[in-house]
Amino acid sequence: MNLVSSAAITGKIAGQFFTPEAVAKSLVSWVVRTSTDRLLDPSCGEGAILAHHGNSRGIEQNPYSAWVAHERLPHASIDNTDFFTWASTTTERFECAAGNPPFIRYQNFKGLSKAAATSICNAHGVSLSGLSSAWPSFIVATATLLRDGGHMAFVVPAEIGHATYAVALLDYLVAHFSKVQVVAVRDKLFPHLSEDCWILYCEDRGGVTDYVRFAHMEQFNECGSPPVGVLHRWADLKRDWRGRLRPLLLSPAAREAYLAAARQPDAIRFGDVAKIGIGYISGANDFFHLTTTRASELGIPDEFLIPSVRRGKHLKADVIDHSTVAGWQAADEAFLLLSIPPNGSRHPAVARYLDTDQGLEARRSYKCRTRSAWFSVPGVVRPDYFLQYMSGSEVRLARNDCAAACTNSVHAVQISDSKIASAALEHWGSPLTRLSCELEGHPLGGGMLKLEPREASRIVFAPRSGHDKLLLEAIRLVKSWRHN
Repeated sequence: MNLVSSAAITGKIAGQFFTPEAVAKSLVSWVVRTSTDRLLDPSCGEGAILAHHGNSRGIEQNPYSAWVAHERLPHASIDNTDFFTWASTTTERFECAAGNPPFIRYQNFKGLSKAAATSICNAHGVSLSGLSSAWPSFIVATATLLRDGGHMAFVVPAEIGHATYAVALLDYLVAHFSKVQVVAVRDKLFPHLSEDCWILYCEDRGGVTDYVRFAHMEQFNECGSPPVGVLHRWADLKRDWRGRLRPLLLSPAAREAYLAAARQPDAIRFGDVAKIGIGYISGANDFFHLTTTRASELGIPDEFLIPSVRRGKHLKADVIDHSTVAGWQAADEAFLLLSIPPNGSRHPAVARYLDTDQGLEARRSYKCRTRSAWFSVPGVVRPDYFLQYMSGSEVRLARNDCAAACTNSVHAVQISDSKIASAALEHWGSPLTRLSCELEGHPLGGGMLKLEPREASRIVFAPRSGHDKLLLEAIRLVKSWRHN
């Protein structure tokens, strides 16, 4: 698919990217046992998977893709409809299933399809977060259509290794299949996408297992059966890693060293000594952020202006101080937040600025028009530290020495126990804490690491680990998996 075409843009919104030949052929060979087995692909696209088995059933919501699949595979039974509404009423059952479910983010997964998916999952005891993408629902709904003893294999986003909602999915799978396996693939299955993809394989519907089998490979090559993998007790994975599979990319020695250090009596988590949250959302950044020159031209007094860290890339040092602000000022950057109290009289210069054409446009933005005082940016705090939300090579933490605020592109860290925090933060650059950032955060795509506030609160500090060389190698390895 040409990513710059209008069709590709539509496909991206729909989460539709077609399965490579080697992957499609392999998945079918993993799940089909006899020529009479009925194979279901719940989102068949143009029939890449159905082409490898004569007794196939495909569902495809996109009418053009469904038409192409019909023309390509006249032997296959293909319906152009929404999978979840079809699955909620069909009486058909299958010996096997394989597919590449669309990677539809929660923002675009809505309406009747989302309602039907939620109903199916809830009916089978799977409660997925409202922030869940569509693919876990595809897995659950497909599993409910398999006969006892059935098998399935799917291309899934690598977020199966770290997303909170993936835990609910895996809970369901280990309770309903005799074998559950995840195959991590470092090289991209879809080279033009930032999204990394892994493989999920489940065997013997109606069984149960206490284990998740995990394997990883540099690149995916055509194979007639899943790689062997290593068994990991699911209860242990939930206890040690909160059900995250991404730490399994590390060597057993590195995992044990990390866990041993994190379990030391004097080890702490960041959330034990600090409150970590996102910064403010202005609703109209260009209007609410001014350069020093512009603020002077408008005559806006200093009392209405707060220096602000607008982006994570501005955290280039361990401290944001007055010299940092002077640098922004010299570069004529728009770093001054217009901070106006929601009540009380306003300075004439401020009032005039609010009534400019730019102000009239700003107040029509969604965030501005839905708050009681459109001109007053809420949630402005001046934290003790700033923490990068998204980072490249290293996660930056910078002390706030100039009473600055920050946007929601940066985390605001407010220390709750200064004595313990002071001792802990001395270890910010230690191998243990750097590895902790990698393991508690998650890949965003494009080589970036993302740390949500809850993830950041779990970053570990410990005075000693004793395995720095091993941990440094683990850092290098896990960074390579996010293509940094």
